[in-house]
Amino acid sequence: MNWLEQIDQQLFLMIHLIRLHVLDIIIPYATSFLTWTPLFFIASYFLYKKYKQKTVIVLLSFALLIGISDPLSNAVKKSVKRYRPSHNIELKDKIISLNNYKGGLYGFVSGHAANSFGIAFLMILFFNELKKRWKILILSWAFFICYTRIYLGVHYPSDLIGGALIGIFAALVSKFIFNKIELKFYNNQNTFYN
Repeated sequence: MNWLEQIDQQLFLMIHLIRLHVLDIIIPYATSFLTWTPLFFIASYFLYKKYKQKTVIVLLSFALLIGISDPLSNAVKKSVKRYRPSHNIELKDKIISLNNYKGGLYGFVSGHAANSFGIAFLMILFFNELKKRWKILILSWAFFICYTRIYLGVHYPSDLIGGALIGIFAALVSKFIFNKIELKFYNNQNTFYN
């Protein structure tokens, strides 16, 4: 396990230490979900266009996703108790901090990675018919959110991989529940849908 941690730290430093002035300006904002609110409204519009009267259940699926991924990633953080790079005694002097941001004490797994990958994956599940380039664009957004966490010095690559897996799991659970609700309430001859 020690050699895996060394690889994780070296990979983190290799990515973290590549700096661009423009990213120093953009990334503190890009890591905030508030920044992406207009994008979420646009996505909600397209979800409404496709799902019409099912939109409320679709949006509840996204709420369920966050309700699974966020607490689960926090529970893993509290049980594993792995220090973030910004709080690691061996690394903290090598971290380039922006606005003195260090994040909380523990970092495995990343809540940002869990939520962004969960949202991206659930979007792809709901828009399965999208062309490949749109799916790549949606996933690129999630990867970019993960990249911001390394750039800020608050997560190792393994934190992000673990978070992404939790997010994908939460997306699958949310879509499964949506499918069950859709089957029960919208595809039955005795319901208000018909």
